Amino acid sequence: MSAVAWIAVGSLIAWGWLLLGQGFYWRTDQRLPRRTDPARWPSVAVVVPARDEAEMLPVSLPSLLVQDYPGEAWIILVDDCSGDGTGQLARELAARYGGLPLTVVEPGEPEPGWTGKLWALRHGIALARRHKPDFLLLTDADIAHEPDSLRDLVAAAGDAGPAGYDLVSQMARLRVESFWERLVVPAFVYFFGQLYPFRRVNRVESRTAAAAGGCVLLRTEAAERARIPESIRQAVIDDVSLAREVRRGGGRIWLGLADRVDSVRPYPRLADLWRMVARSAYAQLRHSPLLLAGTVPGLLLVYVAPPATLAAGLATGDTVAAWAGGLAWAVMTVTYLPMLAYYRQSPWLGPLLPLTAVLYLLMTVDSAVQHYRGRGAAWKGRTYARPEPDAAPGRDGDVASGLDGRAGPDVAPGRGGTARPDVAPGAGPDGAPGPAPGR
Repeated sequence: MSAVAWIAVGSLIAWGWLLLGQGFYWRTDQRLPRRTDPARWPSVAVVVPARDEAEMLPVSLPSLLVQDYPGEAWIILVDDCSGDGTGQLARELAARYGGLPLTVVEPGEPEPGWTGKLWALRHGIALARRHKPDFLLLTDADIAHEPDSLRDLVAAAGDAGPAGYDLVSQMARLRVESFWERLVVPAFVYFFGQLYPFRRVNRVESRTAAAAGGCVLLRTEAAERARIPESIRQAVIDDVSLAREVRRGGGRIWLGLADRVDSVRPYPRLADLWRMVARSAYAQLRHSPLLLAGTVPGLLLVYVAPPATLAAGLATGDTVAAWAGGLAWAVMTVTYLPMLAYYRQSPWLGPLLPLTAVLYLLMTVDSAVQHYRGRGAAWKGRTYARPEPDAAPGRDGDVASGLDGRAGPDVAPGRGGTARPDVAPGAGPDGAPGPAPGR
């Protein structure tokens, strides 16, 4: 066989393994488990980190305020040094819509060793724990929930114990309206599922762990065991790190696609999507040049080789190359169709997956280039580099007692209130929100 034929056959073998041996990642049937309502609805503190989200809040925050939840629930919005009036707008929306009580927290700039989102979560969670909720709902400021979303999440988590879940996370349905969103966004979720097959994540005995940071229901006891967020304070891909720590602490986790939770953040231009992916792509490779060097030819073999070898085989009369390349491209397309159907997109986008994969490859390379230029992961005016090797969490009292081992802010949840924790803001490395919309 020719060299082109060998490449085509290698790609076909790779797709055969991805089809059958990678946890059936391409299936979209992992949806929120249906369970009976609990005899007593547990209490829930909803923690929303927000930085310059005045454009998103009018759509997302009212969906939380009007949650139809039978138990006790309240919202803590952490205004992470916003310059657009995010905190004040949140108070105005709470006054207008009523519903669940809202407290606004303004913690100041992150201290050294913290990413921005996790610093915000630290303050929000510390305040929530003062009132001993059974669950924490960690959700982003660009995520809109249907009125029964919280009820369904809590019911799915079930009771504490071996039959229940300690972490329930839904991958919010991202916006797909512009041409570039249609081309790139479904593939984003498809690639995420390929890295972290949902079925494998949801198996009790599995070592694979992942979550989608836009919507994470976390049992408070599990958060304390896993020392969240101190144990992941430098994580760029914080949702996956969170799930790993919960699983490492003996917790059961579940991850699936959302039907009633949506990301409302628009990414109309390719440049918007490029920044979203590139800010954390190299972190996914652990900032390793060796992993990057292996990823580039690997992606080319898996995604670019099928159409390229098909075209080469047809042009040169190489039957083996043409058949193997064509079959590999067909398998690739078939595995992508369920995700396109989930996003209500045309199946004709399926054969374009090689083009989208090339875009993601270029984004990953650009992410590495920016890292070595000292710009690292950048988001909303903050940039931070690779986490320090000594990223161990703080002392044991941090999680249970509040911030820096001191008692957390004693602020009762109240609509439109403001809490300012008694912590001097640090001026160290800045952080950014998580790596993907809805995650």
